[in-house]
Amino acid sequence: MTDLDRYRDRARAWLASVAPEFGKAARRGLSEAEDLALGRRYQREKYEAGYAGINWPVEMGGQGLTHIEKVAFDTEEMPFGMPVGYFGISLGMPVPILQRFGSDKAFARERTIAALRGDEIWCQLFSEPAGGSDLAGLRLRAEQDGNGWKLNGQKLWTSWAQYSDYGVIVARTDPTVPKHKGLTYFWVDMKTPGVTVRPIKLAGGDSHVNEVFFDDVRIDDRHRMSPVGGGFAVAMATLMIERYVATDSAGFGPHLDLFVELARSVSLNGRPAIEDGRVRSTIARNYAMRSALDAITARAMLMMQAGMEPGPEGSLNKLVSVRSRQRLSEMAIDLQGATGFAYDDHALVKEDWTASWINAPTGRIAGGADEMLLNTIAERILGLPQDHRPDKGVPFNQIPA
Repeated sequence: MTDLDRYRDRARAWLASVAPEFGKAARRGLSEAEDLALGRRYQREKYEAGYAGINWPVEMGGQGLTHIEKVAFDTEEMPFGMPVGYFGISLGMPVPILQRFGSDKAFARERTIAALRGDEIWCQLFSEPAGGSDLAGLRLRAEQDGNGWKLNGQKLWTSWAQYSDYGVIVARTDPTVPKHKGLTYFWVDMKTPGVTVRPIKLAGGDSHVNEVFFDDVRIDDRHRMSPVGGGFAVAMATLMIERYVATDSAGFGPHLDLFVELARSVSLNGRPAIEDGRVRSTIARNYAMRSALDAITARAMLMMQAGMEPGPEGSLNKLVSVRSRQRLSEMAIDLQGATGFAYDDHALVKEDWTASWINAPTGRIAGGADEMLLNTIAERILGLPQDHRPDKGVPFNQIPA
C-alpha cells in the first residue's frame, strides 16, 4: 500500500465518522442559513483535523502537502455531500491569490486561517453587465482619492457575495489606454460603506449569485494587489487557477454510476434500458470522456506540484464536462418518462437528474461562457489565428459602448 493509499484510507474514515453530522442526510430540509451554519462548523472540523488547506504552505496555515493529496481528499469527500459549496470559490481563487500577490503577508496569513476555518468567506468580483465573459471589457472605475482609491460601478453574477466578508476585484484605472492595459487588481472589504449586494434568483430556484453595486467605495492603496495598470495579468492567474479548482469531470452533476443505476431500473421498449445499444453507447462515451478529463486535471496537478504553471487545457474540462452533464441529464429525464418532470426545490444537483438539467445552463455561463472557452481552445491549444477584434489596440474610452 502506498502512502497515498494510506492517506485516502484515513481521509475516508474521518469523512465517514463526521458524515452523520454534516453529510447530505443531515442537510435535508435545512434552510440556506442553517446549511451555511452547518457548513461553517464542518469547515472548522476539517481545519482541526488537518484536511483544510491541504496543499497550502504551513506558514499560511495549510498542511504543506501536495496537490495530489488535495485531489485525493476532494475525491473521497464528494460522495458524502458535505456543505462545502459556500467556500469553494473563497478557498479556490481569492485566498490563494491573496497569498501570492497580497503585499501584507501577515494580513494574508490571518485572512487565510480565518477562511480555512470557515469564519470568513471571500468572493470574486469579475463579471459585469456590459462585459459578459470579456474580463478586459469591464467598466467599474477605480479613481485615485488621496492615498487610496474610490470604486464606482457594478459587478454581476458574484457567487455568495451576500455572505462574503471580503472580495477580490478588477477595476478600470485608466480608460485612455487599450482595454487590457488599464486595469488594476484590488481586494475589498464587503462591509465597506457604499457596497450593496442584491441576490439574483436563478431558474433552479436558488440565489447564490448576486449583483453588487459600488457607490464611492473608499479603499486604501494597500488593498492593491497588482501594479497600477497591471491587473489583467493577476486576473488571468486567477482564471488559470479557476479552470482547475472549479473542475469536475461530471460537470458538477450526478456521477455516471447513478445513470447506470437508473438505466437498470427503468424499461425501454419492454426491456431494461441498460440493454439498449444507444444507452450503452452513451455510458461508454461518457466514461471515456470523463476519464480523459480526469487525466488532463491530473497532469495539471502534477505540473503545479513541480512548480510549473498549468496550461489552458483546463478550458477543455469546463466546456466538455458541463455540456455532457446537460445532455446526460436530459437523457435521464427522457428515460424516466413523465416522472422525470417532477421537480424538488431541495434536491441536490449531484443526485437529481432534473435539478442537474435545469441548473446546467448556469454552469455553462459561470466562470467563462462556452464561446469564450472555445476561443481559448482554438487560439491557445490548437494554435488557430485570433478572431478579428476591432477594439484591439484602441483606447478603451474610444470603443463604442
